[in-house]
Amino acid sequence: MLGLLVLLNGHHGSEDVALLADDLDLEIDEIFPSLEYAEILQLVKVSDGHVTFTDLGKRLVAATIRGRKAILREQLRRTTLFKTLVRALESAPEHQLTDRELAQIVSLTTAPSDEAVQNIVNWGRYADLFRYDADAHLLLAVRSPASPRSGTGHSPPPNPPAAAPAPSTSKRAGGTPPETRGAGVVPAVA
Repeated sequence: MLGLLVLLNGHHGSEDVALLADDLDLEIDEIFPSLEYAEILQLVKVSDGHVTFTDLGKRLVAATIRGRKAILREQLRRTTLFKTLVRALESAPEHQLTDRELAQIVSLTTAPSDEAVQNIVNWGRYADLFRYDADAHLLLAVRSPASPRSGTGHSPPPNPPAAAPAPSTSKRAGGTPPETRGAGVVPAVA
């Protein structure tokens, strides 16, 4: 999604969706998840096949990495899914959730959990909403110190054995942070 926004910025903040897809050497339906995600996060408006930055979207692409994280953190906190995850972490014993508990929360959404968990963890980590301990398979609140059984790993959970095959180039245009790859997930907005 961030790469698509940077490309849109190169088109002066407004462009036909088909031309953006062509510039990315992707089919138009392959960039829809990114556009939908950006629209839910109120970074762009899409109308009649044309995408345009919102003021927030312009601020995001002009910001430093730290500034981008802050903007994304605030926008993600407005989504039902991330609100629910942060509340669950804050109310959980030791402010942590196991992979199983995380999957149970995700299963209450419309996102397919085996494809969504890694993406959710990646976006939450990127925006500094929470951390992930790969050694202990725990989602941890940012403010909470790691428990004694927690390691320092910061890798997202591996895809479950039954997960979809490795993402193709088209998935890179999906809803994942720039340094991660996985299936796109669009959280519901409260």
